[in-house]
Amino acid sequence: MIIDFRSDTVTKPSPAMLEAMMNARVGDDVFGEDPSINELEQISADLFGMEAGLFCPSGTMTNQIAIKCHTQPGDDVICDESAHIYQYEGGGIAFNSGASVKLLYGDRGRINADQVSEAINPVDDHKPHTSLVCLENTSNRGGGSCYDFNAIRKIKQVCVQRGLSLHLDGARLWNALVAKNETPAQYGEIFDSISICLSKGLGSPAGSVLLGKKSFVKKARRIRKVFGGGMRQGGFLAAAGIYALKNHIERLSIDHEHAKKIGDTLAKSILAGSVIPIETNIIIFEAHPSTTASAIVEKLRQKGILCHAITSNRVRFVLHLDITEEMVNRTIEIIRAMK
Repeated sequence: MIIDFRSDTVTKPSPAMLEAMMNARVGDDVFGEDPSINELEQISADLFGMEAGLFCPSGTMTNQIAIKCHTQPGDDVICDESAHIYQYEGGGIAFNSGASVKLLYGDRGRINADQVSEAINPVDDHKPHTSLVCLENTSNRGGGSCYDFNAIRKIKQVCVQRGLSLHLDGARLWNALVAKNETPAQYGEIFDSISICLSKGLGSPAGSVLLGKKSFVKKARRIRKVFGGGMRQGGFLAAAGIYALKNHIERLSIDHEHAKKIGDTLAKSILAGSVIPIETNIIIFEAHPSTTASAIVEKLRQKGILCHAITSNRVRFVLHLDITEEMVNRTIEIIRAMK
């Protein structure tokens, strides 16, 4: 048995999701005529109390479109140094938007209002124009850490006072909502744009939705076309997203419970020097000083467990809907038995 903890992107559609995809009503989305995509965009917008949505192939595309919408070439974007938009999107902020990045060093991927305020450039012809703040909730490299919602409110206040837009990379926002007992509408009230991912914890094969005002989404739709993201009969994928939104959100708490069980075992094992506090479905631990992350990954691979070395001394496990309780128990047995 292979147990794959490398990412929550490795999930396969369930039989029920496949059936929904096979029965999807489709049309040409570039003409705005795919009923399944239109439905997914409306459902997503309604959940967050926002005006409109735009379906895209990936979360990287939704984030990059949002940044392009909110900035002009020569602008400055504020984010945490571990943020996905900076670490994992191929330098897209510079390539696509011609913007620079002001990196902040937050708490496990979470920045605060004071940091944001201090990072905003003064009005000076010598300085980039600061126009956008981007948050990530949950934080991938922060071990699935969640923002305190009051901290987000304070950041929003700074943005309003200083005339900045606020974007949320919500790739794993669903995990934060479940863990913190929050609602999508709370986030819709705060952010100017939100990217929500369907292909991670919710188990769809692909796709993210970018949310915002109608005028913002109209602009975003044109940029999606320029980026090559205009799809035709994409409703087969949208149907998977609709199914996921209706069936796979509440069950995320199971992944969180499984992560804590494995994390507790790792903390007592010879593999880990320390484990980052576990809030959601991601486990990140530092390798014991006697070994390396890559050595641990290889040892576990030989036992049928796949995980990921994110640095030379840090290993990541990600729980998801394809990981059963039997797999969790088997993983715990293997870790306990390692010498």
